[in-house]
Amino acid sequence: MPQIEVRPYDVADRDELVDVVFEAAGAGAPSSEVWGHHASLAEVYLTPYLDLEPDSAFVVTVDGRPAGYLVGCVDESRFPSEEDRTSAAIRKHRLFRMPGPRRFFVRAALDTAYLRLRRVPTAGELSDPRWPSHLHIDLMPEARGSGAADRLVELWFARLREVGSPGCYLQTSAENHRAVAFFERVGFERYGDNPVVPGMRYAGERMHQQTMVWSA
Repeated sequence: MPQIEVRPYDVADRDELVDVVFEAAGAGAPSSEVWGHHASLAEVYLTPYLDLEPDSAFVVTVDGRPAGYLVGCVDESRFPSEEDRTSAAIRKHRLFRMPGPRRFFVRAALDTAYLRLRRVPTAGELSDPRWPSHLHIDLMPEARGSGAADRLVELWFARLREVGSPGCYLQTSAENHRAVAFFERVGFERYGDNPVVPGMRYAGERMHQQTMVWSA
């Protein structure tokens, strides 16, 4: 029987989280593709949290090796925005020179123009003082169903109470029914409508954003 541990992040976990867990944990999810360049995606959704706010990072290990994580920030007004992180990754990796990412960004731009013309809301970050914190969580298949995800969220809630945050939010895809159900079970509530995420597709259809909130 595998030995599963959930604990605070250690800098020694960094390389395996970035090089192995980040890609493997998201594989197969409705939102897993994005622009398909994992090194740059990690620089948007994982490494800034490990480097800038390691005290808000927690790790799942299976038989001693990292197999999942929760990362977050307690006050996103003091954290680089997703837009800024994405722009930096695009420039650093010259993503517009790569066919796959270029196709995604062109499609996203066309989606945005089309939806704006028709006044259809599009996805964006939540800015609300009631929920200043946010998180990202991912587990590899071998860590799922073990209770590790619940424990990660418990440690995150304890962190928010420790620093006095009034609440947090997260954003997933509305099409990821399993994730939405999990977050509801651990105490999150759906918030707002489900705007379109420009560029994203699942089974050939446009995808939608699901914002969820938790209050301390």
